[in-house]
Amino acid sequence: MADVNSVGVVDSDSANIKKDHVSSKRYSNDIESGHVVISEDTSAGIIDRAAEKALCRKFDLRLLPVLAIMYLFNALDKGNLGNAQTAGLSKDLNFEAGQYNQIVGIFFVPYVLFAPPIAMLGKKFGPSRVLPLLMFCFGSFTLLTSATTNFGGIFALRWFLGVAESGFFPLVIYYQTTFYRRGELARRLAIFYAASNIANAFSGLLAFGVFQIKSNRVDHPWRWLFIVEGSITVCFSIFAFFYLPRSAAEARFLNEEEKALAYRRIQLDSSSIVNEKFVLKDALKVFKRPVTYGFLIIEICLGVPLQAVALFLPQIVQRLVADTVTINLYTVAPNITGAVMLLVLAFASDSLRIRFPFVCLGFAFTFVGFIIYAAIQDVHAQIRLAYFATFMMCWGTSAPSVLLSTWYNNNVAHEGERLTLTSVGVPLANLMGLVASNVFQEKDAPKYTPALITTACFGATGCLVAGSLGIFMLWDNKRRNRQQGVNLTAKDVPTLQLRDGPRVPEFRWFL
Repeated sequence: MADVNSVGVVDSDSANIKKDHVSSKRYSNDIESGHVVISEDTSAGIIDRAAEKALCRKFDLRLLPVLAIMYLFNALDKGNLGNAQTAGLSKDLNFEAGQYNQIVGIFFVPYVLFAPPIAMLGKKFGPSRVLPLLMFCFGSFTLLTSATTNFGGIFALRWFLGVAESGFFPLVIYYQTTFYRRGELARRLAIFYAASNIANAFSGLLAFGVFQIKSNRVDHPWRWLFIVEGSITVCFSIFAFFYLPRSAAEARFLNEEEKALAYRRIQLDSSSIVNEKFVLKDALKVFKRPVTYGFLIIEICLGVPLQAVALFLPQIVQRLVADTVTINLYTVAPNITGAVMLLVLAFASDSLRIRFPFVCLGFAFTFVGFIIYAAIQDVHAQIRLAYFATFMMCWGTSAPSVLLSTWYNNNVAHEGERLTLTSVGVPLANLMGLVASNVFQEKDAPKYTPALITTACFGATGCLVAGSLGIFMLWDNKRRNRQQGVNLTAKDVPTLQLRDGPRVPEFRWFL
């Protein structure tokens, strides 16, 4: 292992001192050769390849499985309403016209409103403690949903479920940025996020099994769905509370050399100051950058197709088959292949250290899938093509979500700004569930043509905006290199120098 003892694990104040020291030794240009000289201790390169691989393997084995399972249940508890609806939820609770759309949509209001403050509390008290507490809460609300008897009861529980789930995904993303380098992040988030696709597939399988239960203990089979999923979620949250490490510096499964190496890695290629104290005034500076709003527009464009698939895939598939049980089975394969496509694109993105072309590709899948499905008049005559279109829908909504979050996290070295942008961007995408829940109208069933066309348009717009933003970043990097007479990329600049973002001359966009 490399000699990392001299690095040491230091606090934010000493990190500030080191940052100032390093910043004073900025790049010097060799005028005659035209090359940039970077001191060895400020290089953003590999410290010790073998040691870093071993450290990442430990993080992968200790963190990713638990976080993936937590997110699996997060997605299950959020999306099980669609499965319950196919089993007669609206009819059994005597919903009036439009009330099902209301209980779908109300979830997203608190999801957006409470995400930033809950994420900030997570930064203050530690994601390893706040995440399990949030999981315990949304598992409890899911469990209580099984006891609802009217519209008012389930409406209120969906509101509180939105509060409990609001800060979960932003906190998990931030938590992982404190363990992994920028070029390692996409594939890890993809493995984690693939749990969402697996949850959607597993939800169909679970619903298939649960709806076979013949019991007089409950009056309607869909109640078992909430009982089973809620109970498992609550139990696992208790385990996670005692299992997750607060930080790499406090991880019991690392020795002192590994803890020092973990700190140094993040200082060079993720954060400007590791474990920096959260200051709201500093964190809000991220909204002074025009690029921030480009990312948020892309999140909006992503949110409509993402939520359309998550909430209404059973209803979309219902056009292909008539049997309730078979409908849920038909949602399994598209979601599984969505997870596979997500992993393929994320690993390719990390390997090439580039994000925006893969984000655009995902949006293209979305556009094509929804357009094909909307254009088919007789799905039974072209059932293979129609079913393939549902696969493309899942491919297109899976990859951009992870790669977009990774993209803007890679370009923000300040931990507070990074968390704030994520806690606004991710809920903003989920807020588009209000759009999805209102364009999928029962009067348009089973074709849902207006909803499909609307969703496809958001996919096309997202592809255009992401491509434009990526081209701007490419141009700006070349402009900066031309002005300085160097040829640098994002991987050449250590993040400890990039606390002020694009205002720093050495800043290079992570494409």
